[in-house]
Amino acid sequence: MTEDRPEQSATLERTQERSREIERELTVSPGAFRLLTGDRPTGDLHIGHYFGSLANRVTIQDQGVATVIVIADYQVITDRDGVGPIRDRVYSLVADYLAAGLDPERTTIFTHSAVPALNQLMLPFLSLVTEAELHRNPTVKAELEATGGRAMSGLLLTYPVHQAADILFCKANLVPVGKDQVPHLEMCRVIARRFDERYGRANPAEPVFPAADALLSQSGALILGTDGTKMSKSKGNVIELKMTADETAKALKKAVTDSDRHITYDPVNRPEVSNLLTVAGLCLDKDPRVLADEIGDGGAGMLKKVVTEALNERLRVHRERRAAYAADPAYLESVLAGGNARANAIADATLTEVRTAMHMQY
Repeated sequence: MTEDRPEQSATLERTQERSREIERELTVSPGAFRLLTGDRPTGDLHIGHYFGSLANRVTIQDQGVATVIVIADYQVITDRDGVGPIRDRVYSLVADYLAAGLDPERTTIFTHSAVPALNQLMLPFLSLVTEAELHRNPTVKAELEATGGRAMSGLLLTYPVHQAADILFCKANLVPVGKDQVPHLEMCRVIARRFDERYGRANPAEPVFPAADALLSQSGALILGTDGTKMSKSKGNVIELKMTADETAKALKKAVTDSDRHITYDPVNRPEVSNLLTVAGLCLDKDPRVLADEIGDGGAGMLKKVVTEALNERLRVHRERRAAYAADPAYLESVLAGGNARANAIADATLTEVRTAMHMQY
């Protein structure tokens, strides 16, 4: 473990440098990129998703970048015994995507289970990685440690390969990730390189798959739940995007703070108070330190009032749009059907190219 750290640090530094280059390139040549991102339909989206990724997806789409979003329904069962009310959750995601400003004419929204050719890519991809490499993946290791001795499913073990198939099926060359997800993208790059090394193609200068780059999140803001821990629906500490203004106010009223009446921004020593200031700052496009100074001795009550008003105003239009989309399930179905059709056309073409490179065209 210790021996890997210098190499991991160097990889992260290179990734950060390349990510900064890409941000500059996006303003000049957005058409040179195709972005792949997505969500698992394990619950409704919350403000952590909104500020962490959803709003940025809209910005990137509006820059002119070809955007593909996978609703990873198959990945729900990597660490769960059942799928739950998955149909409702899938359409809930679509409603939030549209409400946030994603345009189905410019952004392809699809589900794993509706694109057979994407999933078929896992077979040749699995032949390109070793069991040891899969076990070394940080997410797989973390999940194994969290099982408490429960046997790991084959799908969970191969989760990083499924993610690689998501990226490579559409030949995405840009993937927004957090620092902890860089190893997943590294495995994707390894699979792409090994495929070309093993099977090649008529023109070696044109690999079958591009090497996808990471677009690292620059916000630096991790939104905590109302109890001060990681936001998770299972903990009941989330503020969902579909909540009403009153429901949001009620949830924030219960948010954990501390006993110091004077409000300061100090993420290390006052994480709960600082988290609320961060949320308000994101809503108001204001430095949380400035907000803290403005609230001063107003205490937790004033802080929660500021956060509640700022968040409800920021999400007001989103919620109005979301309610309209949710009231029209036929339209949501048509958006997903159109996205699935486009994803299938892309995946079928990629699989044909893969089979040709492997001399499996019969």
